[in-house]
Amino acid sequence: MPVERLHLATPRHIAIIMDGNGRWAQQRLLPRAVGHNAGVKAVRKIVEFCAADPHIEVLSLFAFSSENWRRPEAEVTLLMRLFLTTLQNEIEKLHKNNIRLRFIGDCSAFDETLQKKMREGETKTKNNTALTLIIAVNYGGRWDLTQACQQISRRVAAGELTSHAINENVLNQHLSLATLPEPDLFIRTGGEQRVSNFMLWQLAYTELYFTPILWPDFTEIALQEAITSFQGRQRRFGHTGDQIAAFANS
Repeated sequence: MPVERLHLATPRHIAIIMDGNGRWAQQRLLPRAVGHNAGVKAVRKIVEFCAADPHIEVLSLFAFSSENWRRPEAEVTLLMRLFLTTLQNEIEKLHKNNIRLRFIGDCSAFDETLQKKMREGETKTKNNTALTLIIAVNYGGRWDLTQACQQISRRVAAGELTSHAINENVLNQHLSLATLPEPDLFIRTGGEQRVSNFMLWQLAYTELYFTPILWPDFTEIALQEAITSFQGRQRRFGHTGDQIAAFANS
């Protein structure tokens, strides 16, 4: 049964923390690896849904945080292998569907084989226009702000920029998502209600949506429910409700 699509105030950029793969497997008395593989299948469905909607321009997925290195070594190794296999299997499909692939995070921590495959995916799809798919790997919001400050400090030291010229716009230009719209809708699956160091700067005015659904069970219908919730909210950005109503009627 096709999912009914609503286009009123559809978010341009959706960001998702895909939480619950391990618990999904544990509930079924299965190895955590089975949950991670099921999570990949859920990713395919959500990417296809967003790519088919011309109103959604960017989908950002938090695949591996800078804190995930603290997990058991066997699980980290499994995740890296799954990541590489998924890239090998999916890049051509993304390209055929006109989807642009981008990675954000400190990719230097990965082995050269994985880094090479990531670069190949970005290069192959760089001119695609249907959807920009952002995969955050070894990413953290604090890391993003820190590396932006490091870039700016180097520019100041080189005489390219004065300290008095540093403002929000300058800082934003050096962040990972500098050329893209900030997320309109943030979704976290799995029942936890926190942003877990994801896009700390970019989520300042994002609408937050938390669901108890574990990621492998997160379907197109669940995504549409999140979008419908978003459409029922009034985004004020510091204005009053009366001001927003007046803007809409002007």
